[in-house]
Amino acid sequence: MKAEIQRRLDRSVSLDWRSMLQELVLVAFLGTSGVVAAFAQTLEVNPNKALVDESPAVRATGLQPNQRVSIKAELVDGESHAWASKAEFVADGQGVVDTSLQAPVSGSYRNVSAMGLVWSMKPAEKHVAAYRPPRNWEVQVIEFRLASNGQEVAEAQLEQKRIADGVQRIKLDGQLHGVLFLPGTSGPHPGVLELGGSEGGAPLGKAAWLASRGYAALALAYFRYEDLPPLLEGIPLEYFGNALAWMMQRPEIAPNRIAVMGTSRGGELALQLGSMYPQLRAVVAYVPASARIAACCGNTHVPYAWTWRGQPLSFVFPRFLNNLMAMTSAAIAVEHTHGPVLLISGEDDGVWPSSMMAGEVAARLKQSHFAYPVEHLKYAHAGHRAGRPEIVPTWHGRVVNPTSGREQNLGGNVEGDAQSSLDAIPKVLGFLQQSLEAGTPQP
Repeated sequence: MKAEIQRRLDRSVSLDWRSMLQELVLVAFLGTSGVVAAFAQTLEVNPNKALVDESPAVRATGLQPNQRVSIKAELVDGESHAWASKAEFVADGQGVVDTSLQAPVSGSYRNVSAMGLVWSMKPAEKHVAAYRPPRNWEVQVIEFRLASNGQEVAEAQLEQKRIADGVQRIKLDGQLHGVLFLPGTSGPHPGVLELGGSEGGAPLGKAAWLASRGYAALALAYFRYEDLPPLLEGIPLEYFGNALAWMMQRPEIAPNRIAVMGTSRGGELALQLGSMYPQLRAVVAYVPASARIAACCGNTHVPYAWTWRGQPLSFVFPRFLNNLMAMTSAAIAVEHTHGPVLLISGEDDGVWPSSMMAGEVAARLKQSHFAYPVEHLKYAHAGHRAGRPEIVPTWHGRVVNPTSGREQNLGGNVEGDAQSSLDAIPKVLGFLQQSLEAGTPQP
């Protein structure tokens, strides 16, 4: 017996060092039950640095087939409010969870969505009305944590940027008000005149998005900004013609490739300008009105929103949006537009019936045998934020309009708003590229 023991000891000493290393690795990764240990599991976001309109995938590896795990996402928004989401997944046959390929089995969202953990976040505090982006164009950091059996086993980060590296910002001083965003590449670039809605100010977010995607975008303010009027009333449309002329003279902008884009009252305005200025080669209108709406949003001095050559243009009060005669008398002459038209609307819009009005615009253009392409993207469960070009938490309560100070019911639900953005982002960019990159021929 002693001789046999000594023989085995001698044999173990002579084991090849590679075999010993393999045994040590095996022991480190396998417990007595054969379950993969926590440190073998990894979590990654690919890519881990992305623009806010992109959809990186969250991926967990090193799991056992059919292992159930949870992934939690957290961020702190621009108003220092905490947001979080959580979902449970079952690993596939290779021990992988990939949010771009797999739906959660439970949690804050239901269907396959690479960024579902982001758009389904909710605030930790009850008084928070909506997500606010980081201030001063700072990067939004989103933390992801992988847990198994209630124990955190891996983590990863996503750095989300609202503006691409190299984008320039030029503040306008003088007759025009706003900010010109220029891509970091050499021009001349196709241009977009970007218009906000009843919140006033300059629509910086969408202009930054467009510049990040290769467009010279002018975020033009027309009220509630610096020394401009505080309310949307009696705004001369010549102001926007001056802005177009200014854009056409800029060396960074191709003068024959300029579009207009607007949201809400800005969508109404975009359709109006498209019908008046033939130098506009395309129109993109988010949740627009099909007619000119009355002044807003407070104790205005005059009831009309727009003037032309010193005279007020006909308008309709919001309570008469379903009145055919009133809408017809104030209808925007979209048939005179000199380029393609893209309309985006939410069928659950709580502010006004944008889907009905956008549909009316599309129908009128079809009836008039409009010479250019017309597309209406309408989303069944989206509200007044339908199609916005960012993948961020979409939950919201009753938000306050900064001009009127009154609460607004935007409508829509979390998934409906998110899916409208995911679908609209590439379609809007494709529309602009097709309409502007090669120029739009005259009919």
